[in-house]
Amino acid sequence: MNKILKRLFGVGLTPNHVHGIHTSAPIAAWVQAKTPQSFLKHNRKIFPPQAIGEEPRPAFVCHQKTNFKYSPKKLWYIASFVRGMTVDEAIKQLSFVNKKGAVFVKEAIQEAQELAVKDHNVEYKSNLWVAESFANKGMIIKGIRRHARGRMGEVRYMYSHYFVRLEEGKPPKDYYKRNELTPQEQLDSWLEQMRKRKIINSY
Repeated sequence: MNKILKRLFGVGLTPNHVHGIHTSAPIAAWVQAKTPQSFLKHNRKIFPPQAIGEEPRPAFVCHQKTNFKYSPKKLWYIASFVRGMTVDEAIKQLSFVNKKGAVFVKEAIQEAQELAVKDHNVEYKSNLWVAESFANKGMIIKGIRRHARGRMGEVRYMYSHYFVRLEEGKPPKDYYKRNELTPQEQLDSWLEQMRKRKIINSY
């Protein structure tokens, strides 16, 4: 460790200096970061037997890609983009997104697709759609940035987690369940609500 610090800062440091504030960022870079475990527990969930004549429950697979170097705020837009798409359509669309995060999301979806066929009894790998897709904040490594007049500022190196759930079958017609009323019907509904308004504690 002393050799690494000497290469970074150009000085030899004693063991007492290693635990100081100035060396916290380089040391944290070699620490094994914790990975989320609760999302993958859904893969081990056991459902009760289904009744005769009941519609079969669609198979699903949960997968995650953790602690990769990308901003979670930027990744959120890409994760939201593929929600409600079929797997083939999501992979095709992500191939044309010229962002670093799109590569991570595409890899995670392809890995989940392979797991669905291999471990979750999905017959056709194309018969899947993206039921859940979201990003989360991973580990943060703090560093120092030099400013004018000998001042110091903090720089944060952000890492991200990406989570995806693929479900068997065809995607819903409208994933976000938008209002299917016509413009005239929406206007009539709003007018009806306005007419039903009541002033509280009045006669």
